[in-house]
Amino acid sequence: MIVSVVATILATALLLRFWTQALRVRPPQQVSHFMLTVSNWLVMPLRRVLPGVGGYDWASLVGALLVVLLATTTYLLAGFGAGDVLILGIHRFLKWIVYGLLGLLFLEVIFSWINPQAPLAPFVRALNEPLLRPLRRVVPPLGGLDLTVMILVLLLWVLIALLDAVFGGLLGMP
Repeated sequence: MIVSVVATILATALLLRFWTQALRVRPPQQVSHFMLTVSNWLVMPLRRVLPGVGGYDWASLVGALLVVLLATTTYLLAGFGAGDVLILGIHRFLKWIVYGLLGLLFLEVIFSWINPQAPLAPFVRALNEPLLRPLRRVVPPLGGLDLTVMILVLLLWVLIALLDAVFGGLLGMP
């Protein structure tokens, strides 16, 4: 349990670091300080091997994958084979990405309801905008109500179900 919590916090910081750099969004000072403090020990050595290419911080993304794979190795103790642990680790990694996007969407909804002028609101909005923009072109606001966040949440839950079905099939689970 402790391994899972620590891995989740570290992988979240690494994925947030990747996403902010991919979108070229400057995080607020406190968020940036947290991301760098939590993840620099892993990202800096990985950057020697995996430099940023195409504007993407591959070291952060691969670091998050390594953290998830390392946390998943605890399944070896439960009798899973190494191949199954690798597949399960990739499954968990992809689900953590989707859950992170869901978390950002929920934060945006909370900020829009409670305090749209909150200091973190523009940062969260900027992180969600590339995901919401294509939907906003297709789905117009209905009476001033933007349904794209709800639609994207539903699409992400469908993606989670697809990931579960695909990886469950690979692992021989129903």
